Amino acid sequence: MRGENYFDEPIAARYDEANADMFSPERVGPAVDLLAELAGEGRALELAIGTGRIAVPLADRGVAVHGIELSEAMAARLREKPGAEGIGVTIGDFTITRVDGTFAVAYLVYNTIGNVTTQAGQTETFRNAAAHLEPGGTFVIEVGVPALQRLPPGETVRPFDLSPDHVGFDEYEVASQGLRSHHYSLVDGTWRYTSTPFRYVWPSELDLMAELAGMRLRDRWADWSREPFTAESRKHVSVWEKLR
Repeated sequence: MRGENYFDEPIAARYDEANADMFSPERVGPAVDLLAELAGEGRALELAIGTGRIAVPLADRGVAVHGIELSEAMAARLREKPGAEGIGVTIGDFTITRVDGTFAVAYLVYNTIGNVTTQAGQTETFRNAAAHLEPGGTFVIEVGVPALQRLPPGETVRPFDLSPDHVGFDEYEVASQGLRSHHYSLVDGTWRYTSTPFRYVWPSELDLMAELAGMRLRDRWADWSREPFTAESRKHVSVWEKLR
């Protein structure tokens, strides 16, 4: 495994609580609806399955789900959840780890493609997803649009959250398409600092990675509810189809 695990036991222990808004039915429901539609009667593969935010409700819809996850601690939280009994998990780096069988849909959500901090690694992610798909299968990514238009000239830091128990800001390194996400979180009366590196990536760049992996863009929306993607969209949900 080549990836670095930023989701160790302390992070895993409070991951669901710290991201409670992402577990709401309003956030999860549209994603599960789309993925269940794409899976049809086939299987679904989640890259970075985490604690099962999407996988568990997708499995509840009758879809056979398997996941790849680098963090043993995150996978352990998934296994504890009701409804996770039939979800298989392979521990490994999702850019290169292979599992048995083929899938109707593979997916990577919540900006996780950015956790792969090199262009080569992101390209390998597309190739690995395509290798698992049956012909006509789809690969889905949810990721933010780089917020460079919102950076004043000469500045590299943009805050994204300021609340009583959390302060977060992103620090951009434009020359390398790098981004470091800084978090100050109030936990049990103590402020804790974490920092995670990302590589931001443009939609057109992802389309080229897909083409190199034998896939083509089928759909791109602004969100899971399939609103149109525009120049003002803050993120996109993109679907690529395997050609052969």
